[in-house]
Amino acid sequence: MKLHELSAVPGSKKEPKRIGRGHGSGQGKTAGKGHKGQKARAGRGMRPGFEGGQMPLQRRIPKRGFNNIFAKNIVAVNVGTLERFEDGAVVDTQALIDSGIVKTCCDGIKILGNGNLTKKLTVKVTAYSEAAKQKIETAGGKAEVI
Repeated sequence: MKLHELSAVPGSKKEPKRIGRGHGSGQGKTAGKGHKGQKARAGRGMRPGFEGGQMPLQRRIPKRGFNNIFAKNIVAVNVGTLERFEDGAVVDTQALIDSGIVKTCCDGIKILGNGNLTKKLTVKVTAYSEAAKQKIETAGGKAEVI
């Protein structure tokens, strides 16, 4: 097959609708815009959400909640999931991403205390819960804050 032999799939290409080209076309005279009114005029343009002077929907509905733009997005990882690392391994952000436990680092990683840890690991992350820190140190590892 060569480039000049390629053709579009039947039905994929469609001629544009030629409006305002006589009433034989079916889109003549008013060009599909109806008779008069704001939407029939040239240069018509109303902003999205405009309802002709009526109070718009986005202003009629009450506001709820709060969005903290300063909040840090911290990924939580349980101590039990660190069990899949080998004994004596250094567990840092990159190691957690490589192993598939965490997809992206965001603003940091926090280790939480759910689960048990039997291996001696050196863990280097942003934050720890008290229970998690205690479990890591009880297993003989180190919990370092970066």
